[in-house]
Amino acid sequence: METKKRVLIVGGVAAGASAAARLRRMDETCEIVLFDKGKYVSFANCGLPYYVGDVILDEKKLLLATPQLFQERFNIQVKVEHEVTKIDRAAKTIEVKSAQGVTREPYDVLLLAPGAAPLRPPLPGLDLPGIFVVRNIPDTRLIRGWIESKQAKRAVVVGAGFIGLEMAENLKLRGLEVTILEAGLQALPPLDPEMAVFVHQHLKKHGVDLQLGDPVASFVPTASGLSVRTKAGQAYGADLVIFSIGVKPETALAKAAGIELGSLGGIKVDDQMRTSDPSIFAVGDVVEVKDFVTGLGTLIPLAGPANRQGRLVADAIAGKPRSFRGVQATAVCGFFGLTAALTGATEKTLKRAGITDYGRVYLHPGNHAAYYPGAKPIHMKLLFDRKDGRVLGAQAVGEEGVEKRIDVLAMAIQMKAQVRDLEEAELCYAPQFGAAKDPINVAGMIASNLQRGDVVAAPWEGLADPGTRTILDVRDPQEFKAGHLDGAVNIPLNDLRARMGELDKSMEVWVNCGVGQRSYYAVRTLRQNGFNAQNLPGGYQTYRMFHPVD
Repeated sequence: METKKRVLIVGGVAAGASAAARLRRMDETCEIVLFDKGKYVSFANCGLPYYVGDVILDEKKLLLATPQLFQERFNIQVKVEHEVTKIDRAAKTIEVKSAQGVTREPYDVLLLAPGAAPLRPPLPGLDLPGIFVVRNIPDTRLIRGWIESKQAKRAVVVGAGFIGLEMAENLKLRGLEVTILEAGLQALPPLDPEMAVFVHQHLKKHGVDLQLGDPVASFVPTASGLSVRTKAGQAYGADLVIFSIGVKPETALAKAAGIELGSLGGIKVDDQMRTSDPSIFAVGDVVEVKDFVTGLGTLIPLAGPANRQGRLVADAIAGKPRSFRGVQATAVCGFFGLTAALTGATEKTLKRAGITDYGRVYLHPGNHAAYYPGAKPIHMKLLFDRKDGRVLGAQAVGEEGVEKRIDVLAMAIQMKAQVRDLEEAELCYAPQFGAAKDPINVAGMIASNLQRGDVVAAPWEGLADPGTRTILDVRDPQEFKAGHLDGAVNIPLNDLRARMGELDKSMEVWVNCGVGQRSYYAVRTLRQNGFNAQNLPGGYQTYRMFHPVD
């Protein structure tokens, strides 16, 4: 009689749970046992901030599946509050600690999906009561209980990443005053700095005290609660603190077993999620994977890639292998009615990867037709390869329609589309949903114009260079008077043909307007009349991204 293949899975949230369920669908004969050191498996950790804020009222809504459901529906054993403490690769066993003691479990295939742990640097006072992380359901219970029992009025959120901003919003919903302390110079670090300006402005508009560039140094108990001290010597009072400066892969188990790690500290895997041990696989936040755009290794702690890896590794274990194509870090965050989203490479990641021959465009279109009531601007940045026009990355911030456009661009990157494909994309149009030229089309048109040489883009950073050039503003006089670039000459677009004799053909002419459209028209006119004219992309709106005002 043939022995059943025994598959053990360590970790039962996104990647581990997806792998277990998929493997059962692919193979009815194998034995599947899933271990998790926590009390819950397959819970919606992305929903945790919203349970704290009473947006989600029923905790059970966060539980996507229970051990009982796994057993009854999938014939999968799930053992919660069972911590895997050791892997014996030679004997092909794991050591498991639980309330019943320590046991050894044999495996034919082992899948590691322990996830990532919150970063906890050795800061004085970090273990004081009232300081919390947001990782699982027990964490949210503790936070909710603390708010209620202490009648908390003031909160400090350490870290302005996705979780930090979502927690800030939900603590405000609970009526708390919120201060965010971020060691870096911008909120939402995955964004390029100029795109984060809109995030900063929106947080302040909604009463969040955002403090940037001053790392936390210590936590001190006080008679009224806690004092959060920074390296610059500032002190912020709090009734509770949310500590969310990022995560690191939970690799201790793999490292102790001699499994190879990548250069960034995650478990190294091949394109079928197999580790350096052919009997051991790894998926989710614990692994180092390939960046789809740059080809370099990266750590991406996101639920979407983790679930996809779970499905793929199940197929590999079941003998139906396929290749994982990598990740492009598509992500979205919403707070106080603003949405920020991105996909693919940012300018920061391109520079780190040594990729320099890229183009960028900025645009600020409405989310739907301007003539239909309620149109809201979407601030967009698109990056593309100058040689072949391939879309490399995109970022967008706005109140409406942001994630829709980033999703389209995410698929464009996945399909290795070029900017001309965006120019020609056929998308839904009705005035309440979009425009005949959707923001995706407009981004493609601007980028295609650059790639074809129909227009030359002047670098915003170049304004700091006191070179010999003319800054031409083609807006109407009242717009110019309300704010303009230093030293700019104002010739409204409608007057340009009659007044271009006022410009010196021996000098470069950098052209500016409100959002980049009129300046493009002006550049085309000037270049055909012998001027070396260049467009300042995205207009004065983009200038204010690089030079924000409070």
